Amino acid sequence: MSLVRAVRIDDLDALLQLARSATRGLTSLQLSREQLLDRIEQSVFAFSRTGTAPRAEPYVLVMIEDDAIVGTSTVYAKTGGHQPFYAYQRVATEHHSDQLGVGHHRESLQIYRTHDGPTEIGSLFLRSAYRGGGRGRWLSLSRFMLIAMRRNRFANTVIAEMRGRAEPDGRVAFWEAVTGRFIPVEFAVADAMSTMSKDFIEQMMPQHPIYLDLLPADIRSSLGKVHDETLPAVKMLADEGFSETDLVDIFDAGPVIKCETDRIDAVSRSQKLIVESIANIIDDGDEAIIASPRDGFTSIRATVRRKVGQVELSATDAAALDLQPGSPCWLMSPRPN
Repeated sequence: MSLVRAVRIDDLDALLQLARSATRGLTSLQLSREQLLDRIEQSVFAFSRTGTAPRAEPYVLVMIEDDAIVGTSTVYAKTGGHQPFYAYQRVATEHHSDQLGVGHHRESLQIYRTHDGPTEIGSLFLRSAYRGGGRGRWLSLSRFMLIAMRRNRFANTVIAEMRGRAEPDGRVAFWEAVTGRFIPVEFAVADAMSTMSKDFIEQMMPQHPIYLDLLPADIRSSLGKVHDETLPAVKMLADEGFSETDLVDIFDAGPVIKCETDRIDAVSRSQKLIVESIANIIDDGDEAIIASPRDGFTSIRATVRRKVGQVELSATDAAALDLQPGSPCWLMSPRPN
């Protein structure tokens, strides 16, 4: 059976192998074994703790199919904390000279930082052989089910930093033209390191505005644009209620999109229901994503019979989620209403 569940410590080797198969553009997974173990340990603690307040911790999910880890995604409960969340903010100003009789619309990039930031979703990757069939949507939507199940653990706004434009060889033009001038390391090194510590951003980046008029035209036109491979993810999140902001990623200038947590359609349509009964087989009903707190979080795709406040599951699906008649579970339709 296929399922999405919370990561475990003994997933380290398999998840490391999955991460090493990721494309160069997914730098949030380009971690060393020690860094990945640290992230997994933080996630295991996050799922096990009993407190309800948001903390700056990752909730890592893995997709299991054919008894192997074939995908992963993460919810970062709160950006900021003891280290701020950084982005570039696009700021527009108008300037006019009576003496010259001219005006000028001017835009600049200014460092944006916050210690009390929103929840962030990211680090979604699925092996190429398993793409299609709704798996990517399921892996992504499972994050919103998790948020709905543990609402107090997450902020009132959710953001996603979408991958910016890059060349086929992985070269990032914005990095080479702007940020890389001040942080003289490879893009992938800096981007991956920023998921562990952001001290170097404060230490190395200039604190003054960067005026777009001083940048090449192709760099200006790439601001807030996404990589071609990211277009489907942007559309899916837009359908769930996400919209653009005036922020772009500090490394590749990809757009930062956001939505108020309770306005995300997938969060709103995640309903807490009670298992009314368990049938041997259900061959007619509604297609749904169902989740339970098993092992911290487990979700499956199944056919169910829905009733008001209740649901009927097949015996196989109930066993996968460790549910009995009278147990609570969460149910979500795969697509917005």
